[in-house]
Amino acid sequence: MASDTLEHVFGALRRRPDVEAPNLQAWDATDRLLLETAARLVGSGSTVAVVGDRYGALTLGTLFTLNPGAVRVHQDLITGERALRLNAAALRQPGVMPGTTAGTAGSGTGAEPGFTQLPFGPELLAGAQTVLLQLPKTLAELDEIAAAVARHAAPDVKLLAGGRVKHMSLGMNAVLGRHFNSVQPQLARQKSRVILASEAQGDSSPEQYPVMEYVAELDLNVAAHGAVFAGTRLDIGTRFLLTFLPEMKEARHAVDLGCGTGILAAMYARRHPASAVTATDQSAAAVASAQATARANGLEEQIGVLQDDALGTMADGSVDLVLLNPPFHVGAGVHAGAGLKMIEAAGRVLAPQGELWTVFNRHLPYMPALERHVGPTSVKGRNPKFTVTLSTRLSPG
Repeated sequence: MASDTLEHVFGALRRRPDVEAPNLQAWDATDRLLLETAARLVGSGSTVAVVGDRYGALTLGTLFTLNPGAVRVHQDLITGERALRLNAAALRQPGVMPGTTAGTAGSGTGAEPGFTQLPFGPELLAGAQTVLLQLPKTLAELDEIAAAVARHAAPDVKLLAGGRVKHMSLGMNAVLGRHFNSVQPQLARQKSRVILASEAQGDSSPEQYPVMEYVAELDLNVAAHGAVFAGTRLDIGTRFLLTFLPEMKEARHAVDLGCGTGILAAMYARRHPASAVTATDQSAAAVASAQATARANGLEEQIGVLQDDALGTMADGSVDLVLLNPPFHVGAGVHAGAGLKMIEAAGRVLAPQGELWTVFNRHLPYMPALERHVGPTSVKGRNPKFTVTLSTRLSPG
């Protein structure tokens, strides 16, 4: 592997349109270790599938340093998809990479970026000889990925799964062992480790995901793909916000922003059958889960789903009510930036007198942002962990 080339790739990466801050970067030591491990194990011309690439480090590193035959990539977050395209375009600029001219990126030529972005599934994995994976947060997501790789990739596929040691567990080895006969943890370096899984067992059983579970306290069937926060469980913040459902007005158009499995969208839609509801999230897995939840409860005609970055495709002033349970993590770190971005987006799309109902951890400094970006904000309830607020969008002038 040309280490200088890899340094150039990493040095050019940015996170935009995701949250950017001095303490947030677009690659980590796991990206480097995965690529260096792949350089030792992967032959030239291999078909490579990349899963979980955050901002393009793995995909672009593969193109510029591994001489692959084809590169396919799936990123769960739409911000990651867009960041990859932006970073690829930046690297194609003359002089950014040694020996490149405008329009070139690894194995791509002309307008082609050298990689294909695909949904997670058979098309992504069919015939793949190598899969590079940033290990996900949950064992359920790892199980869904490993099962699909074993089912659809080439019989001799090598799955290289990397992560930060502090976030890894022996349970990950056990999950991979359900789908591969050989699971070999490699030596750790710079607090990262790669697990090499090979000898895929294949799987002819029906697809397990999304998982479906009946939540008795809501009388609701909840569907969840492995990547979705809280799975089929009722998140405690969502549970608290739902206690205020009787106080929420009936909207012509309501939005569940950061919908996850779509519980808020489903419960609001059930209470207000005349309202059109949009469940939206950055995550492809969340949007697919919310769609399955709506269908499982007979609400698919009332609830539309949308994968989007902070309501970027919705018109200003087009919504009457927004429900928001914002994340308080960006990647593996605690950071309020994602929630602040969502609050600003809600203020933009709300019509005059539109309402934003928000639940958030009590320690987070969201009140000034709610007042600034939406309008007058009142605290509707507090418990030992969460605050629920109601913000009202003022009329112009």
